[in-house]
Amino acid sequence: MEAIIATDRLDLVPMTPAFLRSTFQEARDEASSILGLKIPPAWFDCADFAAFRLRQFEAGETSQPWLPRAIGQRSTGEMVGYINFHTPPAPQYLKSISPGGIEFGYTVFPEHRRKKFAWEASQALMRWARITHGLTAFVVSVSPHNIASLTMILKMGFRRIGSQIDEEDGPEDIFELTPDGASGQLP
Repeated sequence: MEAIIATDRLDLVPMTPAFLRSTFQEARDEASSILGLKIPPAWFDCADFAAFRLRQFEAGETSQPWLPRAIGQRSTGEMVGYINFHTPPAPQYLKSISPGGIEFGYTVFPEHRRKKFAWEASQALMRWARITHGLTAFVVSVSPHNIASLTMILKMGFRRIGSQIDEEDGPEDIFELTPDGASGQLP
């Protein structure tokens, strides 16, 4: 199993195929036991996401390091959100805009927002990918209406490289962080 990525306040706990399966089967006690965190009801609203990521894994389209991770608040033992890479590194869909890049996304559950959990988890995940796998190009797609996420990624040094219409989420701007970008800094 992949190691937990620890920060000052958070543990980014790997979601295993067994955990993803227990999520869409609504086996709440089993899911909590597998993850080692108290899981809020909001996570079980993400059952379609869990099933999708499990199908990717079972089809060989991804592997354990690139599956989602729960964002666990260490002091409470509670899952406060999740973070994940969308695919393994250098997917075909990023080839023309961020060769060698990897896209990630995150969700912090509403009751835990505005505590900088997304910032801390994003920095830790990018640092892990850089140190463990040598990755240096990170991509995020954000709705132009998501002011909180836009503010955060711009402070991190991401720069806008394009836009797209996502089938589920609608219009999104695409941002990239690289060592030669505006900030020149990677976590």
